[in-house]
Amino acid sequence: MIEPMGNAGRFLVEAADRLGVRLYAATHKDVHEGYPEWLRAALAGVCATDLTDTPRALGDMDAFCRQHGIVGVAPCFELFTPLAALLAERIGLPGNDPRLARAARNKIEMGEAFAAAGIPAPRWAVAHDAAEAYRVARAHGLGWPLVVKPAEQGGSWGVSVVDGPDGPDGPGAAHGPDGPRAPHGPEVPERLAAAVDAARRFTHAYPHGLELDTRVLLQEYIPGGEYSCDTVVAGGVVYPLPVVAKDTTEGRYRIETGHTCPSGLSAPLVRRVQHIAARAALAVGVRNGIAHTEVKIPPGTETPYVIETGARLPGDNLCEVVEAATGVSEAVAHLQAVLGQVPDAVPSRTDAASIRFLLPEHGGVLRRVSIPDLPGTHSEVHLRLGAVVPEPADSSCRIGHVVARAETADQARGLAERVAARSRVEMG
Repeated sequence: MIEPMGNAGRFLVEAADRLGVRLYAATHKDVHEGYPEWLRAALAGVCATDLTDTPRALGDMDAFCRQHGIVGVAPCFELFTPLAALLAERIGLPGNDPRLARAARNKIEMGEAFAAAGIPAPRWAVAHDAAEAYRVARAHGLGWPLVVKPAEQGGSWGVSVVDGPDGPDGPGAAHGPDGPRAPHGPEVPERLAAAVDAARRFTHAYPHGLELDTRVLLQEYIPGGEYSCDTVVAGGVVYPLPVVAKDTTEGRYRIETGHTCPSGLSAPLVRRVQHIAARAALAVGVRNGIAHTEVKIPPGTETPYVIETGARLPGDNLCEVVEAATGVSEAVAHLQAVLGQVPDAVPSRTDAASIRFLLPEHGGVLRRVSIPDLPGTHSEVHLRLGAVVPEPADSSCRIGHVVARAETADQARGLAERVAARSRVEMG
């Protein structure tokens, strides 16, 4: 496993235990020292290397894999998925296409891959600074609202939605019937400048120190419901997984507040989303593994637009949500695919599950968390008391979550929402 830290690690550990597979990790020495005890105990060995130095990392991992008889390579951390593809090819194991794998990490290359494959996706443009962002957004007719995001980052970090240029009449005042009009004066709109600065502040990914592409992706805003759909690919054969409905905050920052499986979409539309998600996965080179794809469906249409896809297990405890609702373990299917096996991707039950995240009203020091325990639910607190919580701008501000299981999606969603509404978070 190339960097198993993070939300997906625990599910891969559980999946390996079910399959009788020994797990080894490639990571940095100092990062490994910060692993939780359960993850350290689950590993049969560790290849300590510098994952940001591709030639060195490939050499170290190649030697380690041959020494320990490694039979599968599983990317876990999104930014290292191209490295995993290169390693699998180098040692002759099932993996993704290394010529396309960077498109699953870099959203600009992803947009190019989607365009080449004819994937329905928002229109987009690239900028290096705020002035260029305003100029190219107008030139491409992207309109308002405008989504601004880093070329390379995850977890909604650095992503914001600019509702319109600044003006005396408020948000969106400069948006005319023929597209955005120039704001008063020659200056770049303040909201857009702030959004570009927020997206460009990520120069390196920590804790590894991986250098990031600091360009900014400007994306046409697609209204409508948000959904995700994971796809397992084994030997180039696609195995679609359930569609999950997503809820987010409104306004400038769109933080995921919850997910529900099943999605509530009609059966034909579910199949359409699964088909589009599978095409997106193949477009970014997924050949042996899993892809997490996010889509939006505009009101009054049945056309899913792919917002982005990643060649990794999903975060947000979606593995737990999907398995609780369908019986399918995405982590087991992922490991089977990278081991060259046929994945177990057929649902064994038709229940429902929903997760809701607890967000603070503002940043500060976490003083108290209280989550009621209702039948059919379980909860988890992510942060310790006394932890410094950032302002609610991305997923790093989450205090905890609650998962609910029920017979139907509406029941599961309602139960999770009741627990979340009765929970108390006190900030100092």
